[in-house]
Amino acid sequence: AASGGAVLISSVPLIAHADEEDLLRARRDLFGDRPIQEGRVTVTLPPIAENGHSVPLSVSVNSPMTPDDYVKRVAILSPRNPLPNVAQYHFTPRSGKAEVSTRIRMSGTQAIQAVAEMNDGSLWSGSMETVVTLAACVVL
Repeated sequence: AASGGAVLISSVPLIAHADEEDLLRARRDLFGDRPIQEGRVTVTLPPIAENGHSVPLSVSVNSPMTPDDYVKRVAILSPRNPLPNVAQYHFTPRSGKAEVSTRIRMSGTQAIQAVAEMNDGSLWSGSMETVVTLAACVVL
């Protein structure tokens, strides 16, 4: 019975994901202890992602992108993926818009957070949750 259970356990893939402390550490590593305000950042995900291997994600930041007021960086954070810092994008006033569209892997249903760092040092965030029916970040 014990060997049968071991075979059964070893045949089931284990979900690999960060915990809340990993997410907080990643946010602290990126932005220190500066306060993060809600707003100015829009995250767009499908309401349901049938396959977590390639989920479309768009992020836009409300900014005039002038030399006096622009987005320097946007970080995409995931509370359930093995590494919470999914991606970072850097901008200048010459970027014209602070928008990015990509595809990410997702380890199950979760709320993806995007944090925008402005040229004045302020931090703004937005998030959106999607339901993932087939997780991508598994360890076999």
